[in-house]
Amino acid sequence: MADAVPRRRMARILVVDDNQHNTLLMRELLTRRGYEVITAISAREAEAQMRENPPDLVLLDVIMPEKSGYELCREWKEDHATRLIPVVMITGLSDREDRIRGIEAGADDFLNKPVFPEELFARVHSLLKLKDYTDELDNAEAVLCTLGLSVESRDPYTEGHCERLARYASQLGEHLRLDWDCQVALKRGGFLHDLGKVAIPDEILKKGTNLTAEEWRIMKRHPLIGENICKPLRSLRIVLPIIRHHHEHWDGTGYPDRLSGENIPLLARVLQVVDVYDALRTARPYKPARNYEAAQLIMMQEAERGLWDRRIVREFFAMPDLSQAAA
Repeated sequence: MADAVPRRRMARILVVDDNQHNTLLMRELLTRRGYEVITAISAREAEAQMRENPPDLVLLDVIMPEKSGYELCREWKEDHATRLIPVVMITGLSDREDRIRGIEAGADDFLNKPVFPEELFARVHSLLKLKDYTDELDNAEAVLCTLGLSVESRDPYTEGHCERLARYASQLGEHLRLDWDCQVALKRGGFLHDLGKVAIPDEILKKGTNLTAEEWRIMKRHPLIGENICKPLRSLRIVLPIIRHHHEHWDGTGYPDRLSGENIPLLARVLQVVDVYDALRTARPYKPARNYEAAQLIMMQEAERGLWDRRIVREFFAMPDLSQAAA
């Protein structure tokens, strides 16, 4: 018999079936295996449980009143907050078309009625192991984001910089109608773009200006260092171009690869615009903070000179409520 997957906490399983006898049977079987089981006998109850007490896995009956299991599964898989929760569809239907409908709805696996305990335990074990791997990736990303914040904390003048960039960048991505994955990547890029500065000595990092040629050479390595730190995580692959290229210039005078124009990845161009804006709006030992109007004028002039993507700069300042939020 397969053992329940070892976890740092008891796995929570949501059983959804309008037949209360079936939910009680599932609860009995899975509780004996060491799982926490919550149940729902209607689509409405299932939706409430998913919002209030998100499970690690869902066992979902296909045929239900109000809303079918196909509809529930599709909604959960289209919701970015729940799409990574495995869903096993339990059905008495055996037609090929019914399986295809379940696959199209996003189901991760299927069980046929009557459900045999050994098969149930094997499917649950396998999918919870996969969910653990997904959670570990999230935790690893959280550690890196925390490390990014610790880099920021080395300079008291950049307090809140990462949070602001994450917010501005994801908002600009939404304004540009980029897809959800790109918006998430921009938010992560806000926290991770300067991660490579963890390897830059304090005497260089805090100097701020008048760096020697050698100090500047060391400073310019931080995008490559940050990229190498994040590269092992496949879930961050869309973020890597942001980290590496957010210091490139439209005219090819930036670093580390002297890319120009649209050769600079779009997400890197988006982040660099909000990065420049935040730098202008923040006081440093060697400069005062600029107000919104001054920052806009400077950035438009620099875009005309070839430093930034003019279209993205214009779109940034066209974002609703930006000027009010910056006041």
